[in-house]
Amino acid sequence: MGRGRAKAKQTKVARELKYRSFDTDFSSLERELRSGSEGNEVPPAYADLVDDYEDDDSPGDEPEYGHLRKSG
Repeated sequence: MGRGRAKAKQTKVARELKYRSFDTDFSSLERELRSGSEGNEVPPAYADLVDDYEDDDSPGDEPEYGHLRKSG
């Protein structure tokens, strides 16, 4: 029991999504999608974090976790 209220809410949300008209800004969407194809540019707000997370390993190399294993 108790599932009726949750199911009714899900049905209500599904109907809203199905029948509500959305004002989509397609030019903004196109700009966003095109910017992703220009390469791996880092937004200025995150530029200082690039050095911390940049790997010199090639993509096929697996990291070594031997130092993290428990002894015993």
